Amino acid sequence: MSAQVIYEDENIAALNKPAGVNFDWACAERPELIPAHRLDKDTSGVILFAKNQNAADYLKSLFQNHKIKKTYLALVTGNLKNKSGVIDLPIGRSKKTPLKRVAVGEQRGKIREAVTEYKTIKQCNDFTLIEAYPKTGRTHQIRSHFAAIGHPVVCDKLYGGKKFPPAGGCPAGLARQFLHASGIEFTLSEGGRVKLEAGLPEDLENAKVLLCHR
Repeated sequence: MSAQVIYEDENIAALNKPAGVNFDWACAERPELIPAHRLDKDTSGVILFAKNQNAADYLKSLFQNHKIKKTYLALVTGNLKNKSGVIDLPIGRSKKTPLKRVAVGEQRGKIREAVTEYKTIKQCNDFTLIEAYPKTGRTHQIRSHFAAIGHPVVCDKLYGGKKFPPAGGCPAGLARQFLHASGIEFTLSEGGRVKLEAGLPEDLENAKVLLCHR
């Protein structure tokens, strides 16, 4: 699957990752690329790659020091009471399901700090369209955090619990979780700040229109 380039210079490349491929899918086509971070297989959107080791070290430092602003668009089940908020719940591996990272219930291994800010974009009947801004970069952080507060991401097979699948299966013909890395903002090593964005892919856009009536 060819990589759609959002931004590229001599040091970094930002690509629009489709759902259904791993975070390093583009490396087969462009072996010079070094993944700077990860997106879940079924999460689409902006992902950064370095093109040399110096750039890789620079991006790693930005992520470790929380100097990269990430924005995700998600549709979660139910109606959030607050228009904005902060989920500050440490995350660890689930004792019962090792693939899961959980903020509530029995955990094992190292428990890591995890903070996610969010704001409501639109109430959509029995769903809420939100923007999420993870301040830490834990595996499955957004999915785990919203499941922990009782509003799992729509069609999330791993974290949906009893809310997945709803009667008739996933709504609006969705075949994967409604989670998209819509934007990323950071300062380039040579100076200058960039804000990179990726629009919703067709499957999520169609679901948004059907469920949010716009």
